[in-house]
Amino acid sequence: MQYDSISKFIQSGTSHLSGGPIALIFIEDDTEIDSTLRHHLDLGFKKVIAFIPSDFVIAADLAKVCPRVTMESVRGDAMQNAIDVIQKTSEGVWFYYCFNAEYLFYPFCETRTIGEMLTFHAGERRDSMLTYVVDLYASDLNQFPNAVALEKALLDRVGYYALARKDPNNNYHPRERQLDFFGGLRWRFEEHIPWKKRKIDRIAVFRAKAGLQLRTDFTFNDEEYNTYACPWHNNLTAAICSFRTAKALKTNPASQSQIDQFKWRNSVPFEWHSRQLLDLGLMEPGQWF
Repeated sequence: MQYDSISKFIQSGTSHLSGGPIALIFIEDDTEIDSTLRHHLDLGFKKVIAFIPSDFVIAADLAKVCPRVTMESVRGDAMQNAIDVIQKTSEGVWFYYCFNAEYLFYPFCETRTIGEMLTFHAGERRDSMLTYVVDLYASDLNQFPNAVALEKALLDRVGYYALARKDPNNNYHPRERQLDFFGGLRWRFEEHIPWKKRKIDRIAVFRAKAGLQLRTDFTFNDEEYNTYACPWHNNLTAAICSFRTAKALKTNPASQSQIDQFKWRNSVPFEWHSRQLLDLGLMEPGQWF
């Protein structure tokens, strides 16, 4: 199940996009590729598709079940363009996207599949889900210089906040049921992060429909998709636990020499369980119990 390009995948691989939910995993480097694919397979996605450079290797057992689409770079507009092209072929299908070394958690994911969760979410007349990107980082950067360590991962227990999202087309009034969220490493090391990249919210779970387009800030051109809840009550949210920012800060020459450790007084071990994220307020179950 290997396709040399996205266009060839669209031509002959769209059978992998039927039904859903479908996970689209975009591979930026060779860090934790297999663990990322396995994690999302374990959540119950019908298909987990890897968009990956041709010279990167996937474990043999994963190669049998995860379609592989050659994509030499996912940077810039490449990922957004790929998602736009793919979702156009599969109206009504639920999709999720992330990068390697990122791991989706939603309330009660240890005992309930992604399909069960999205069936409930769709029943509340929702076509998208807000996710918070929660930074993970190694406990000791001397031992793990790329900041990635699954068994010794930490996260921040405090420091998250939200601001009203202003609408430039409406005199900068706050958008209804939309907020910009901040925190984690992007907050603590903001001097190394361009201001447009400091948000930690991402509409990473969505249902495909005609005319839908992903923006560079991980929101969509349909403003209802960018809301955190319906008008009547709070809805489910999810978290993407991610080493991506930590990796970037420790590989970027402008920042790597200025950061000795990410650990601080408010770091706690990551337990790899949704209960911890719920207790910290980093996602919520809405009306799903």
